[in-house]
Amino acid sequence: MTELTHLDSGGEARMVDIGDKADTRREAVAGGRVIMKPGTLEQIRAARLKKGDVLAVARVAGIMAAKKTPDLIPLCHPILTDEISVDFDLSAEDSIGITATAKSTGKTGVEMEALVAASVAALTIYDMAKSVDRGMTITEIRLESKKGGKSGVYRRKEWK
Repeated sequence: MTELTHLDSGGEARMVDIGDKADTRREAVAGGRVIMKPGTLEQIRAARLKKGDVLAVARVAGIMAAKKTPDLIPLCHPILTDEISVDFDLSAEDSIGITATAKSTGKTGVEMEALVAASVAALTIYDMAKSVDRGMTITEIRLESKKGGKSGVYRRKEWK
């Protein structure tokens, strides 16, 4: 049976002690998607929504959110990030793909930072476009890959 690292011997939640771990280069990539009406996507592409440039604001929101991850997820360690990026794929006719990458050199991984960045970018897209499409769906928030640390490399395998 796998030991649950965020529980103490009495079953209480605890933050994992990472003090003895070595600093290593770490990177995590997370993804997500916002499904919308084709007309909504066209307005976002053309920057015609009343709230402004949806993608620019969503990019900054995702980056800012990643930096606040330990404030949002109770047992995450505060870490120094080396780089956070949020990119968008507008090639579909009815959705925006989101890719968030977080990099750090430290004692613990950046998976949660990448996942938070992708999630908040998606939520920001929804917020900025909800006046024209309240039926948008946020989906596929997931870890795509990670590398670094004791557990090494992880790459998502597609499932169906």
